Order: sequence, then structure tokens, then C-alpha cells
Amino acid sequence: MFYVVFFCWFSEYLRDLINAKVFVARFCLHEVKLQLHIIVEPSRSLVTGSKTLITKQDYFGEKVALYFLWLGWYTFLLIPPALIGVLVFLYGLSFFNTSPLVKEVCESNRVMCPLCDEGCKVWKLSETCSYAKVCQDVCSTMFLEMWKRHRATYISYWKMLDWSELEEELILEVVNDAESKPRKSEHSYGFSTLVLICVTLMVRNLHVHFWLILSKENQSFAARERNFTVKMFTFQFFTYFSSLFYVAFFLGRINGHPGKYVRIAELWRLEECHPSGCLTDLFIQMTIIMVLKQTISNMIEITVPWLHKFMKKRKSSQKLRRKCGNCYKKDESELKEGEELCDNCKLNDWQKNYQLTDVDSFSLFNEFLEMVIQFSFTTIFVAAFPLAPLFALINNVIEIRLDAIKMVTLERRMFPKKTNDIGIWTDILEVIGVLAVIVNGLIIGVSSDFIPRLLYRFYYGPCANGTATDTDCIAGYINNTLSTALLSDSRVKFDPNQLVTPDHLNATSCSYKDYRDSDFNFTPQFWLILSVRFAFVILFEHVLVICKFIAAWFIPPAPIVVKNEHLDQKHERLLEQLK
Repeated sequence: MFYVVFFCWFSEYLRDLINAKVFVARFCLHEVKLQLHIIVEPSRSLVTGSKTLITKQDYFGEKVALYFLWLGWYTFLLIPPALIGVLVFLYGLSFFNTSPLVKEVCESNRVMCPLCDEGCKVWKLSETCSYAKVCQDVCSTMFLEMWKRHRATYISYWKMLDWSELEEELILEVVNDAESKPRKSEHSYGFSTLVLICVTLMVRNLHVHFWLILSKENQSFAARERNFTVKMFTFQFFTYFSSLFYVAFFLGRINGHPGKYVRIAELWRLEECHPSGCLTDLFIQMTIIMVLKQTISNMIEITVPWLHKFMKKRKSSQKLRRKCGNCYKKDESELKEGEELCDNCKLNDWQKNYQLTDVDSFSLFNEFLEMVIQFSFTTIFVAAFPLAPLFALINNVIEIRLDAIKMVTLERRMFPKKTNDIGIWTDILEVIGVLAVIVNGLIIGVSSDFIPRLLYRFYYGPCANGTATDTDCIAGYINNTLSTALLSDSRVKFDPNQLVTPDHLNATSCSYKDYRDSDFNFTPQFWLILSVRFAFVILFEHVLVICKFIAAWFIPPAPIVVKNEHLDQKHERLLEQLK
């Protein structure tokens, strides 16, 4: 208790001295043994990088240890979906030259309508042959429930099951001021309604303004931290995912048809999908995000602290060189045999730690934010990009090692903080899990060609009457999905230069992807497909949500052994108190 009182008093007093520029900084010193252990023995990366910080949670505190525990568990559980994703991708590649749909596209002579107003001409469907080959159609709940069990095991080992964040904050307040009173919780239904309206209307500037108002409410540090986490994750989520949602569900679906294209300000046509389909655009974007973005992020994450350390070390070296003259060497390892470094030129541990990058409460937040955003990419659009778990797995294996090196050798030591959970991030992961069910259901049922192909196979195709034996049931599907516009129709207006085919002939008609008749009205097939799409989405989501809740109920949040040990500990404590 004396240490807590002294630290709280000295911490407040030291903050005033730092503000007055009497001191430059305050930070915990790294243990040299652990630093050397990580640098000298890189082959034991998982042991030194993650397990050391998990089993010896008192080095950085339970908050950082739980981050490595969660990241390691998440990485381990990525192995099964990564293997499944690779098999799905390889299965799609196996249809490069044998799929009847690919053959139909590659051998087609149909002339397609221009995709834009200026610079676009009619084009042959066979031009998308190579893309058609690539674009063959290719659990978060179990992860969360298993993570809760995994966390409970270590929390019991650390004896943190009964720890309360609110209780610890109250203790520190009482220690600092014996007459202090706890902050009362406040809630305004009018304010909450106003924020809800702003979010609904997507008025971003007003939304930000009201969230600043929110930070002025009288709340505990834990509550303010949770609100900040939700707010920042929401902004980051919309920043990263808005374009993906647009490509998946809006691109090419509200463009109209020849003779009546939807235009912005009656001037510019809306963008259309890639000739091979909208999922190709989504696949390309996900590839860039999961490969290029993650690689660049890891490079920046390790390079910036290293450059910061290098520049500070170089600056200190110049000062020592001026002070010590010839007796100074850049590194003690460069000293010759029998040569010693001057005592006043040796860097103390606190000086070496001062050269490291400063850390704050946002350092761990940024690590969690990066991984939860990646978890969102991996789960929400896995139906469109089955290789996402594989790239996430490769990235995380590297991430664990880089984070351990960065935290122990390139950054100042974080002040240890107690906790028994990853906090609000668990609730965010729950929301992502529900959203992943909804989005993947919409991608399969609405964005992909799964439903139209299924209906064509059993209702419109050559096998519909049950008499075809030697014909592939999906043959003719591509032509069935295309509608024709006669260029002689007065409603269809294209520039004459746009109607020249690649064979230098003038086209008399062009095709476009839709289910419309010659008068541009939707056909009965369109309405049937639309109704089946929504029926599938509703059924798919209800089944998976039910399975989600069954899994959450079936798997207890903590192993029975941990519960019994916790009960025994409480029993022993009560007996000691009664004595």
C-alpha cells in the first residue's frame, strides 16, 4: 500500500515537473536480460516474443499479455479457414478450361453495349475469356467462444478472476484524496436520441461534434476509454469498408439500361462493374488490402521506431564524441583487446531507454485496432475472397514477432496495467461476427450468381424438363443472363463511333447483363430470381444466427476446471476471513 500511495503522489508531482520542463520524460526501464534474450535468440521467436510476455505478464502487465494471448489464439484458429480457403481457390482454378460457362464466354460472338459515354466502344463478350476463368465463384462465433475459454484459463492462472477495474479506480482516487467521492454515472436519453438521429442521417461532421460533447460527460476513465474505442473503430470501419460495400452491393446495380442510363446531374453515367462481374472488382480490392496494405503497415510499424531510435542514438553519439574524444567508440563491442571505454562515456540503462520511442495508452489501442480491422476483412468478405484467412495467418505469424521486438527493443517499456479481459473489443468482435453472417449471406444470395445459376440449372436450362442426358445442365447460362438492345430503336442513343466493333464492322444491336425484354421491361425470370435471392438470404442468416446462439450456449465461457479452482479459492479466502 505504501508503494501505491508513494507512486500516486510522486506521479502527480512528477507530471507537474515535466510540464515545467524540469524533467524531460518519465518511463519504466526495460530489463536488459529480456532484451538480450529476444535479440540473441531469434530462433525462439514464439517463446521469447509471445509466451514470455504471456507467462510473465507482470513485465508489461496483464493488458499487454492479453493482447499477445488473443493475437496468438486468433492466429492459431486461422489455420483451418486458411486451409479451406486454399482448397476452394484451387477448386476454382481447376475449372480454368473445363467449365461450360468459361467455354461459352470464350466462344461467344455477342457484341456488348459500351460501358461508358466517352471513349468506350462496343466490345465482344469473348474479350473477357481470361477474366471469366479467374472469376469462378469461389467462424467467427466458434472463435469468440473458444477465446473466452482460453482467456479464462490464463486469467485463473494469473489470479485475476475477481479483479474489478472500477474498484481499482476507486481505490486510487481514495488514496490520492481521502475525501473524494465516486463519480456518479449519467445518461441523457435526449442526447442519445440526437446522436442516433445523426448516425442515421450519416451527418459525419455533426456526429463528430456530438461525440466531443460526449467526452465532456462525467465518466470514469474506463468508460471514456470504451467510448473512444467504439468511436475510433466506427470511423476506421467506415473508412476501410465503405468502398467494399459499394462494390459488393451497389456498383453496377443502379445503372439503368440502354436508352435510360442513370446519370449524375443528368451528365455522367454511373460506373459499371468489370466485364467479368462485380465480384472481380471486390476480389482485386481485397487482394490489395490483404497483401499490399498489410505488408506496408508492417514495414512502417517496425521502421518508424527503428529510425527514431537510430536518430536519437546518433544524436547522443555526437554529444559523447565531443565530450570523450578518442576514448569514445560507437559500440563497446568495437573496442580492441585491452582497450576500455571511459567511465564517463558509458551509456547507462536509463540513457539507452531514453533513446527508444515513447509509448502511451494509445500504443496498445493501435495494435488492437489493426488486428480487429483485419479480423473484419477476414470474416466479412470471406465469401468473395477465400484466400483472406491465409494472408491473415501469414501476416499474424510475422506480426507476433515484430510486436515483441518493437515493444521490447525499439519502444520504451509500457507501464504495467491490470485487466482480466480485452474489454470492449470483445463486444466489437461479437458485432463483427453478426455482421459477417449478414454480409456473406448477401454476397452469396444477392451479389454472386449462385441463385441465378441454381434456377437456370433446374428451371430454365436444358435439364429443366428432365430429358437431357448428354448436355451440361448449365450450358447456355451466359446467353440467358444477357438482354439485347436494338440500336435502331430511337430510345437507344450512342455515338456512332462507339458502335464500331473490334472487327471494324458497324453493330446493329448490343447486349447487356440484365433480364429485360425488347421494351426494357423486367421479365418474369427477373422477379423469380429476385424473390428467391431474398428468400435465400433470410433463410441463410436465420440458420447461421441460430447456430451462432446454439454454439454460444453449448460452449461454456470458462472450462469447468477453472470454475472449480475459482470456487475453491473463494472458499479458502472465506475460511481465512472467518478465522
